Amino acid sequence: MSDTRLRLGVNIDHVATVRNARGGAYPDPLRAARLAEEAGADGITAHLREDRRHISDADIDGLMAMLTVPLNFEMAATEEMQRIALRHRPHAVCIVPEKREERTTEGGLDVAADRARLADFIAPLREAGCRVSVFIGADPAQVEAAADVGAAVVELHTGAYCDFHAEGRTAARDEELDRLRAMSAHALALGLEVHAGHGLTYDTVAPVAAIPELRELNIGHFLIGEAIFRGLTPAIAEMRRLMDAARG
Repeated sequence: MSDTRLRLGVNIDHVATVRNARGGAYPDPLRAARLAEEAGADGITAHLREDRRHISDADIDGLMAMLTVPLNFEMAATEEMQRIALRHRPHAVCIVPEKREERTTEGGLDVAADRARLADFIAPLREAGCRVSVFIGADPAQVEAAADVGAAVVELHTGAYCDFHAEGRTAARDEELDRLRAMSAHALALGLEVHAGHGLTYDTVAPVAAIPELRELNIGHFLIGEAIFRGLTPAIAEMRRLMDAARG
């Protein structure tokens, strides 16, 4: 299993963040998506937030029209977002927690505390042919709840692992990595496909990429930032190289 190629999803949200800082049309997230495809991305991730702080409805329209790789449509579990997803029917829908005051997604979705509503919310998306994932922390109760509500995929939140690494807290980092490994195995045993993402960099990606149960990593902010210095295509190529090397 460890030699199975790990997919890379490139999140283009923060190209839109830079565009929206000036209120114009440049830089274009669709151009970034096209470059990411050409650089070897296996999919494109875009989060349409309720406050539209970065990705816009028009961006989603454009991505659905132009992409030749799957779109992973991140969204909160709201009626508005469900309507948009059902209209577009993207390959994948990833349900994430969302708070207006946060700078970025701060943690995993509490699926265990919201089982009944999420099961009802997910059902029509599944019927429409969307592959539904839930973005959760590395916690057994959340993994088991994800299976119960009908998700096909769990995306494990790697933010704590990356934060501990950045802070030099090696014991805490390694404990979190062990949790990610254990929950990847647990999710797979329950019949879930396992993805991971949030905060991953060149320095942190290899130990996560080496987890044999993982099938996809979704990485955005770091790649868009690194693109300022080396260009988007080389930035993605280097991440792809590190992932492949970790996979062995």
